[in-house]
Amino acid sequence: MTQYRHEWKHEITLSDRLVLRQRLRAAARPDGHARDGRYFTRSLYFDNLADKALREKLDGVDRREKFRIRYYDYDTSLIRLEKKSKRNGLGRKVSAPLTAEEAGALAEGRWDWMPASGRDLVLELYSKMKSQGLRPRTIVDYTREAFVYAPGNVRVTLDYDIRTGLRCTDFLNPDCVTVPAGDAPAILEVKWDAYLPAVIQDAVQLPGRRAGAFSKYAACRVYG
Repeated sequence: MTQYRHEWKHEITLSDRLVLRQRLRAAARPDGHARDGRYFTRSLYFDNLADKALREKLDGVDRREKFRIRYYDYDTSLIRLEKKSKRNGLGRKVSAPLTAEEAGALAEGRWDWMPASGRDLVLELYSKMKSQGLRPRTIVDYTREAFVYAPGNVRVTLDYDIRTGLRCTDFLNPDCVTVPAGDAPAILEVKWDAYLPAVIQDAVQLPGRRAGAFSKYAACRVYG
């Protein structure tokens, strides 16, 4: 079973990002999936008419979850359904693969294939679409630079150029129009298992920055 992990999030400036990039290149290893050190990320988040996922995030509910589907660099050969859970300040993510046809059906509100999918996470989303009214809500796009460090199973990411699809759910369309998510900052995220090695703690230290609870999904709902 996927364990809960520690997580820090910091809002950072462009100059912070440049400093962190240089430090992390010296201390950690760039994610092997990145091209030229970065990759494009597109997610489609689910919520209901009462904005359950959004409200729980903004209200700081201790136990909460949200569903999304995601792919990278417009590569539709590897799409995942993901559920992110929070409990006592720790985070956990579980995922299941989706075909492009399944992801497209979900984005269009077609569920008939889900009960026979044979994947527990797909069945869970189907159940909550029926019981909680979850529906595709909005696209979240951003650019990510990622670094990994084996001791502690550490992953550090720099996310920026966060854009929202407003109410667009045309997830697989690379020409889907997105706009900047208000004045959303760049985000430093640090995730680890049992311990965070000192070399990474030192690399991500920024004067005057405190860990926060920034949500890209919440930022991308700034227009409604």
